[in-house]
Amino acid sequence: MTRQITAAPLTSDAFAPYGDVLDATGDFRLINDGWCQRHHDRARLDFGLDGRAGLSIFQARPRALPYSFDLIERHPDGSQAFLPMTQHPFLVIVADGPQATPRAFLTAPGQGINLHRGTWHGVLTPLHAPGLFAVVDRIGPTPNIDEYRYAQPWTVLAPCRVQPGRGTGGLR
Repeated sequence: MTRQITAAPLTSDAFAPYGDVLDATGDFRLINDGWCQRHHDRARLDFGLDGRAGLSIFQARPRALPYSFDLIERHPDGSQAFLPMTQHPFLVIVADGPQATPRAFLTAPGQGINLHRGTWHGVLTPLHAPGLFAVVDRIGPTPNIDEYRYAQPWTVLAPCRVQPGRGTGGLR
């Protein structure tokens, strides 16, 4: 039996239970003599009592949709932010827990995410090379990772698209 979910566009409201959407939208203040918009304090970063912020560079191999997965993980001791170093979209998979149906989101170019502490999520899933990301997460004395492997994999399908001028009858 194939278990399928369909990726949805990443929005702040839909993603709020799992973390923060990081993008250059909404309120800002001008800095650098008016040459730069500062979109301030975009994420709730959490490194726990015995952790500190770490900045790592990840280079992940790109995947394609449909995408099958059987592994999710969480970081019980701190948040984890993924900031793409390209303008390519990537796939984000989250779940309320190992027994819950996962959700999939497709980022827009220029969007990153911050996963709240303890959020179950899929592995880093770029859809285009080079798959280069800056990652801000907790560095500390504990492993800070729990993994769960599904007995049956899930498959993420590409979002449905509406053809212009055809309304919902144009879904494909």
